[in-house]
Amino acid sequence: MVSPFRQHRRILVASLVGTTIEFYDFYIYATAAALVFGPLFFPAESPSAQLMLSFLSFSLAFIARPFGAVLFGHFGDRIGRKSTLVASLLLMGISTLLIAFLPTYSTAGWIAPLLLCILRFGQGLGLGGEWGGAALLAVENAPPGWRGRFGMVPQLGAPIGFLAANGLFLLIGLQLSDADFAAWGWRIPFLASSILIVLGLWVRLKINETPEFTQALAQNPPVSIPFWELIRKHALITFAGTFTVVACFAIFYLSTAFALAHGTTTLGYDREQFLITQLAAIAFLAAGIIIAGIRADKASANQVLSWGCAATIGLGLTFGPALGAGSLWLVWGMLSLALFIMGFVYGPLGVWLPSLFPPRIRYTGVSVAFNAGGILGGALAPIIAQALTDAGGTSLVGLYLTMAGIFSLAGLKLVGKLMPDKTE
Repeated sequence: MVSPFRQHRRILVASLVGTTIEFYDFYIYATAAALVFGPLFFPAESPSAQLMLSFLSFSLAFIARPFGAVLFGHFGDRIGRKSTLVASLLLMGISTLLIAFLPTYSTAGWIAPLLLCILRFGQGLGLGGEWGGAALLAVENAPPGWRGRFGMVPQLGAPIGFLAANGLFLLIGLQLSDADFAAWGWRIPFLASSILIVLGLWVRLKINETPEFTQALAQNPPVSIPFWELIRKHALITFAGTFTVVACFAIFYLSTAFALAHGTTTLGYDREQFLITQLAAIAFLAAGIIIAGIRADKASANQVLSWGCAATIGLGLTFGPALGAGSLWLVWGMLSLALFIMGFVYGPLGVWLPSLFPPRIRYTGVSVAFNAGGILGGALAPIIAQALTDAGGTSLVGLYLTMAGIFSLAGLKLVGKLMPDKTE
């Protein structure tokens, strides 16, 4: 018997490539923001202020993502998943590539951070339509009993994209001096994104529309304004889905962007040494996603998510103290644990979020809930963590994770009340 993974190989590769590019593009910005963007683009009185301004530019993409969710969700629910995914990939990829050619503040003044922020916004706009479409591409093609495992495939783009981004920064850092890295080396990962964009377009142009969307169009004409129908008929379930997403974003960006900045500045670790530590920890995210996807089919996505939310609440109590303990081995252990737990609050989302919405508005609903949750969990995480560290050390940082876990568990419980079948 042929495995469903082999039967739908092209579809799954197309969904995985897209989210891999998404996380690669998004994380090379996060890494550059943590390492070099502060002094290059934001003149300020102190390194901490520069870092916070850099993280503020990082957060712009999260503000843009819900707008991208509405924009691309509109077309994804009206004309189809395939063409919309191609458009979102192009916008995201071009914005990322152009960052490689930006002047710095020392050469162009205030125009440099302005252009950086515009392109960061463009990244977020494209990203707003990417994850939802990739998840639907996988799940809406899944055979019965395989939706959890198909839904986990695009989620694996997170660790793969992270490995590509951090791995490239590590290789560049090992070959260049700090001065050369700050002068031009950081531009190489942005230039390299063009390779992934071409690959992603080549794969996506060869796929067909999903059968669930095709069937929905055959039964009824598309909704005129999907976002309006979402707000009118599904506002509360969208709200609940948004809060359920918060924990996965909080874990990821505290364990990656904030940890990298804090480790290489306040804690004084060597940049390459800390990148290797994070690369070793990211494997646990992939393991968590795979286990969660399998368990989502064996039990339920709701049950797996509830385990992950409860674990996130406990994680917050030890995350901050471990990060500031002064032992790189302890830091690695905590980051590995955090990212493994993230697999349980992120892996099942690929099947769980689409199940909340009917096919006719599913692209919009999934994209809005996921990206609005990103603002609460991801955009604010590095900024708040830096402010908490400045105020009282890393012991306070974990409280953000605990609150994120509580928010996500509350959202999950609300969905259970609104849609009791999700708790089965």
